[in-house]
Amino acid sequence: MRTLEINKNDSNQRLDKFLQKHFRTMPKSLMYKYIRKKCIKLNGKKCDISDILCEGDILTFYIKDEFFDAAEIKNYDFLKAPAKFDIVYEDNNIILIDKKPGVIVHPDKTYHFDSLVARVKHYLYDKGEYNPEEEKAFAPSLVNRIDRNTGGIVIAAKNAESLRILNQKMKSRELEKYYLCLILGKPKDMQATLHGYITKNESKNKVTVYKTEKENSKEIITKYKILDYNGKYSLAEVELMTGRTHQIRAHMASIGHPLAGDSKYGGVSSRSSCQFKYQALYSYKIKFNFKSDAASLDYLNGKEFCVKNVWFAKDGKIHLK
Repeated sequence: MRTLEINKNDSNQRLDKFLQKHFRTMPKSLMYKYIRKKCIKLNGKKCDISDILCEGDILTFYIKDEFFDAAEIKNYDFLKAPAKFDIVYEDNNIILIDKKPGVIVHPDKTYHFDSLVARVKHYLYDKGEYNPEEEKAFAPSLVNRIDRNTGGIVIAAKNAESLRILNQKMKSRELEKYYLCLILGKPKDMQATLHGYITKNESKNKVTVYKTEKENSKEIITKYKILDYNGKYSLAEVELMTGRTHQIRAHMASIGHPLAGDSKYGGVSSRSSCQFKYQALYSYKIKFNFKSDAASLDYLNGKEFCVKNVWFAKDGKIHLK
């Protein structure tokens, strides 16, 4: 018999979700069997897979030791990643990170050890704010994503409650994100709201924009405002009213003004007319605009955070070295 006490970060989730995260080698069918046969008890009583765990709850296990042994293996790959990144804002619940172009947010098959989420874990581990041995089912996580070759603000949640709240706020569009981009040429309208429809080719990881609705297409709405023009490029501030893959890059290209440096949507003219290693796109500002209760994060409501040094813009003007 072994016991396990539920801490704050592991609370407010279903029993089966917690068990799947903690006992990664345990087959689901066996987990359900253990619960059904009372080999797993909650506060000394029979439990159900849909029971919601609370802080201080005690789980009692009459199961094979091999599952505990597998759960206790100390394999911290995140320590292989650097613990350095630029911080826009940090408190006890969140970190706003200025992710640089070229950094991947989550590991993939070709880029396993160094990622932004790994750097966050390493950073918090060094600070003593994250101890994998004490956390049964939670790890510091990213709320939003940015493409590898795009820079900008990424939100990291330090605890489970903050992650749940911000995921919901992101879904309900109570977090406003603004981008800066350099586009080729100067649009006819200095500011406009673009409407269209988008489809994605999964094999090529590329999207196509249409003016009218197509089969399996999704609506896109993109607001832009021109801030500066130097005779070759326009500096635009963009607000996404919908959040689709490559939306800004594809939507601006569809009206004849692709992003400088964008080899995927800009065509030959975009690649040959600029010296950039990455597309000139940056998620530079975020506003917390909560329309409903944000519980422990309510103090963030109304606050705005901004990256001051964007590599192609400064003080609302085009700035190229």
